[in-house]
Amino acid sequence: MNKTILILTLLISLSMNTFSSSYSPKTEVVARGQGIIWAFDFLPGGNILFTEREGRLKHLDLETKEITEITGIPEVETVGQGGLLDIHIDKKLQVFLTYSARDSEAGLTTAVYSARWEDMKLVEGKTIFTATTKKNNEGRHFGSRIEESSRGNLFITVGDRGEREYAQELDSHQGKVLRITKEGEAVKDNPFTKRKGALPEIYSYGHRNSQGIFYDRSKDELWINEHGPRGGDEINLVEPGKNYGWPVITYGREYWGPSIGVGTEKEGMEQPLYHFTPSIAPSGLFIYSGKMFKDWKGSFFSGALKLTHLNRLYEEDGSWKEERIDTFGKERVRAIKEAPDGSIFVGTDSGRIIRLFF
Repeated sequence: MNKTILILTLLISLSMNTFSSSYSPKTEVVARGQGIIWAFDFLPGGNILFTEREGRLKHLDLETKEITEITGIPEVETVGQGGLLDIHIDKKLQVFLTYSARDSEAGLTTAVYSARWEDMKLVEGKTIFTATTKKNNEGRHFGSRIEESSRGNLFITVGDRGEREYAQELDSHQGKVLRITKEGEAVKDNPFTKRKGALPEIYSYGHRNSQGIFYDRSKDELWINEHGPRGGDEINLVEPGKNYGWPVITYGREYWGPSIGVGTEKEGMEQPLYHFTPSIAPSGLFIYSGKMFKDWKGSFFSGALKLTHLNRLYEEDGSWKEERIDTFGKERVRAIKEAPDGSIFVGTDSGRIIRLFF
């Protein structure tokens, strides 16, 4: 991939035809009246399992629109931004969940749960991994997204838990992307397995709070988006062992105005592919590969919590441009995913799941 990274901001995007649309997607509300829909994934046949941050897992039959609550989930600590978070279903119908858990040493932390999907329930469930963090009972910045690589390993994002300095420390999982096996062990060729004092699960570090992750199997590339403070939301290509800068460098500022760290660049720290300033509060991420919206192929899609839209980022004439797809009213868009048929599904904090099609 071309290593020349082009940094643009929303401050100049108004001159770039930013909000034009190549499509006017049709929409269908397939679920409503639910809790905060944090994530979903597709089962064989096209039905959906979705998480509610309040601590519920539900099944949605897309034909009948019937919703069924699923048993067999872990005990979840629903504190602040924490709760039942991401979900991933592998080809063998093993279900992986990330959630906020209470640990005797770490206080509140991020954990990974694994169970088998069978007869409309989760069975043989167990927590396979619990993040090591400095003791913290704050209910913020848990992350947490989960994605599977072509080798069958799991990438997990863990937020800095509101303690930004630990994003640079390799003896904590705070502010990191992790890579583990489906049994919860560190992958043997992770970049820090032989460094004294470093946690072996760490894949990359210097992250603030990533709530979007996508593994591009066609290119063997891992992408995340992450929340900045006041501005400085980022999309990053994640590579093993790399330092993504937080809180030493950032394009954001403190919420009350002052700058953070040493500026926007420092040797040995990675630059984002793109940053959003002002913030959109990105959540969920994928690169579109379907046939339904052919002009969108290769575009990055993120949900926007703060600015309540589906954000499309695409390259045109050597520049990165944005398109805001706003067909959801003022709902916070938290969960997004491309469906097997190429349509796009969106989950909102208002408890709706919406299908976009053309």
